[in-house]
Amino acid sequence: MMRKVVRRGEWEARMDGATVRKDDMNKLIMNYLVTEGYVEAARKFEMESGTEPGADLACIAERMAVKQAVQLGDVEDAIDRVNDLNPEILDTNPAVFFHLQQQRLIELIRAGRVDEALDFAQEELAPRGEENAACLEELERTVALLAFEDAATSAPALLADLLDVSQRGKTAAELNAAILASQGQEKVSPPRDEVLHL
Repeated sequence: MMRKVVRRGEWEARMDGATVRKDDMNKLIMNYLVTEGYVEAARKFEMESGTEPGADLACIAERMAVKQAVQLGDVEDAIDRVNDLNPEILDTNPAVFFHLQQQRLIELIRAGRVDEALDFAQEELAPRGEENAACLEELERTVALLAFEDAATSAPALLADLLDVSQRGKTAAELNAAILASQGQEKVSPPRDEVLHL
């Protein structure tokens, strides 16, 4: 399939001439508010626009508490909370569970709890690495942080980025998406042709 090259001027002209139905735009906005956890904004937007949230807004606070626990580095609390929400989420999403456990290992390393980190890696993560080459590669990369006295400042960027708070954000976003999927509220955008009638 050949792609058509569209010049900037032509693209801008198409965008200027595009019509976006208000209903479609409202659905996109509500989807964003619900999936990102802006409960009060979603309530106000529902009142103002009449757009249904498509989700129980009370559940959003629970989901955001799980996400926040990961973002704060409290992975054990996040796992407890997600299991309280739905114990099948982590059972049916082994990659998400592995990344949570990897994040827990990262937090142990960040805290300087080397012996505990090594034990945790051997007992909890190594068996998963034996089953899955991608997991093994990620585990090796994470454990490599232990080779540095102060990994945050002395490890190469490829490793040190695991200690960056953005890593917590990635793990939290992955877990949030799994929770949304389990609730039938996947973060989706309508196809472009439904929004933009070019």
